[in-house]
Amino acid sequence: MFYTLAQKVMFQMNPELAHNLAIGSLKMTGNTPLNCFYRQQVKSAPVTCMGLTFPNPVGLAAGMDKDGESMDAFHAMGFGHIEVGTVTPRPQPGNDQPRLFRLKPAKGIINRMGFNNKGVDNLVRNLIAKKSDIMVGVNIGKNKDTPVEQGKDDYLICMEKVYQYASYIAVNISSPNTPGLRAMQYGELLDDLLGSIKHKQKELADKYGKYVPVALKIAPDLTGDEIQAIADSLINNQIDGVIATNTTLNRDAVTGLLHAEEMGGLSGKPLTDLSTQVIKQLSICLQGKIPIIGVGGINSAEDALAKFDAGSAMIQIYSGFIYQGPKLIDQIVNAYCAK
Repeated sequence: MFYTLAQKVMFQMNPELAHNLAIGSLKMTGNTPLNCFYRQQVKSAPVTCMGLTFPNPVGLAAGMDKDGESMDAFHAMGFGHIEVGTVTPRPQPGNDQPRLFRLKPAKGIINRMGFNNKGVDNLVRNLIAKKSDIMVGVNIGKNKDTPVEQGKDDYLICMEKVYQYASYIAVNISSPNTPGLRAMQYGELLDDLLGSIKHKQKELADKYGKYVPVALKIAPDLTGDEIQAIADSLINNQIDGVIATNTTLNRDAVTGLLHAEEMGGLSGKPLTDLSTQVIKQLSICLQGKIPIIGVGGINSAEDALAKFDAGSAMIQIYSGFIYQGPKLIDQIVNAYCAK
């Protein structure tokens, strides 16, 4: 009931203003009695993925809490893990506003945020300060003004700074909103990046006496051959997991809707089938050697079960969470336990 009322108010506001207001409110209430308005008990449903045991298979996708300001509040909602970021070595404002659009009839969202964040050092401070024991993945990226050819340096900087505070690290090379970024999903650039990431992971594991898994986040706009090539590179470089998928540039499912022609990545229900298809293909290519975290268009428990059936070990929600609220977490966990 509370979320329904809050959503009605927020959906009358500018989307980015509503987002910032929500994150700010959750930041202030996460460790106070006021979290009773969204706190819920979710059934225990442990799942092992990337060598880690998560309390349940439902996570919050990156992009919601970029700077890790409201981690304790999301823990109170019952998420099995959250992924913060995308974070870059240096703070950056992102792309010009407006850059966030709701496609309410389709339960979709278009964003061209452009990795707006307060920088990795600020995120580290928030990771140290969090009170709950929620498992946190840290999604890392490159600064906009870093040339693609030097992009791996930004990933290694972020990786070194967050390593000892992260449950796992997600390497984001699939956002459509940073020029040239998706080129890192292919060929020599990808192999060079993953090889360097793996070398740094081994170095940091020795340094801290702690092995932190690394996952790669990929786009949905890939051909079958490209998915196979990415899978081969993941296996060859012994990457621990893959997150499929990021937002899409495809607009076939929203043609004619208000804001449908806005530049940026489309998420939400219009992405459901495309994301699931990529997961199916990826699962075949990986042959169980690397776990998949499924994300994209999960708007119901049925959508989540389809991701599990396609080959996902865990799932993450974002747009579905905005449209459905915290109840979606409980619904998915209950469906997962019943399957």
